[in-house]
Amino acid sequence: MTVKRSITIAGHRTSVSLEAPFWDDLQRIASQRQMSLAALVGEIDAERLNEPEPANLSSALRVYVLEAVRTGRATD
Repeated sequence: MTVKRSITIAGHRTSVSLEAPFWDDLQRIASQRQMSLAALVGEIDAERLNEPEPANLSSALRVYVLEAVRTGRATD
């Protein structure tokens, strides 16, 4: 099931749609890093905007979670 959330990034509100497991993992990663979900999403957003051809934010978040799971950064 896709869940749409509004998040404030760099002072502006945006809506992001992701499947619930991605939201769960993003929240887990943010907690592990002792930061808010909005701060983590903002960090990922800033990184993606530095790419020559930035992906949309939802895609960037999914790839971030996938990489975190693959490298073991998304475990409890």
